[in-house]
Amino acid sequence: MHAYELYLLLNDIEHRTTKVNSLQTNGFVERFNRTVLDEFLRPSLRRKFYGSVEALQEDLDRWLKHYNEERPHRGYRNRGKRPIDAINEYLESVSKEG
Repeated sequence: MHAYELYLLLNDIEHRTTKVNSLQTNGFVERFNRTVLDEFLRPSLRRKFYGSVEALQEDLDRWLKHYNEERPHRGYRNRGKRPIDAINEYLESVSKEG
């Protein structure tokens, strides 16, 4: 058994897959992948030569922090909020229930 499968089993998590490139079943992930390509990867590779995967990972980590904590999202579910705000609101609502 692969370590990932063991982790899922031990944590009672069901592993489900979706069709690749399917907006109907995987729209949020497909949109995120496109955003990473358009806003981070293509511009970064035009501006800079990465001598290592680690250097690229450092820049990606910085971009992800900006994406999640600084950049407002205009999508219909976020309504101009940053993802971190949406997560915090959800956590507050769950803690009030419990």
